[in-house]
Amino acid sequence: MQYPNRIEFKVWGDYALFSDPITRIGGEKSTYQAPTYEALKGILASIYWKPTFIWYVDKVRILNPIQTETKGVRTIKYNGGKNDLAYYTYLKDCCYQVQAHFEWNRGREELKSDRNENKHHQCALRMLKKGGSRDIFLGTRECQAYVEPCIFGEGEGAYDQLPQLSWGLMYHGLTYPDEAANERTPENELKPSRLTANFWRPVMERGIIQFLRPSQCPHHKDLGPRSIKSFGGALQEVE
Repeated sequence: MQYPNRIEFKVWGDYALFSDPITRIGGEKSTYQAPTYEALKGILASIYWKPTFIWYVDKVRILNPIQTETKGVRTIKYNGGKNDLAYYTYLKDCCYQVQAHFEWNRGREELKSDRNENKHHQCALRMLKKGGSRDIFLGTRECQAYVEPCIFGEGEGAYDQLPQLSWGLMYHGLTYPDEAANERTPENELKPSRLTANFWRPVMERGIIQFLRPSQCPHHKDLGPRSIKSFGGALQEVE
């Protein structure tokens, strides 16, 4: 499907850490081999974001060979405040092409008057040319990255000739309470006023991963009730 508000960009950096939530326990972190939907959505928010709309990542193309590097990191213990040693496994020499679009946030009816598609699309394109409105990073804050406009699919990629590669069950992202209004269908488990974690089984075909919408992910984990912030200043009550 073609979207008139679609943007395409390249993002690259020396390191990336798209961490599996399971490996965060105990201070150790290990990266997935590919970017998560949530990490790319965070990059889009750093380029340009308004609560009026929601960014949807359509697909990502992996340009550089997948390489990892393990580093010893001095962290602060949760109790006692002393330093501890942990090992973080990063991706290195990362470069991706991303294609995404935005849709109006149906859970934000108070911002209905701000639904000017051309205005927000042009603002996003301008911010992309400037390198983003906020700092860009790949997964975690220490992995600084950079963005610039591109044409998705242009140039050579390391996996252009690889027919298919699957990574099994993988974290997709979070659906926040105000976003659930866009994603609710009779078949899925995404509920308003609750935070939901989504999981799926990505398949890379010739270097490209086509992302499912959050509601289309086969597995959902309800993380409990959350309040929806009103940008008028009040908080909506949790159901």
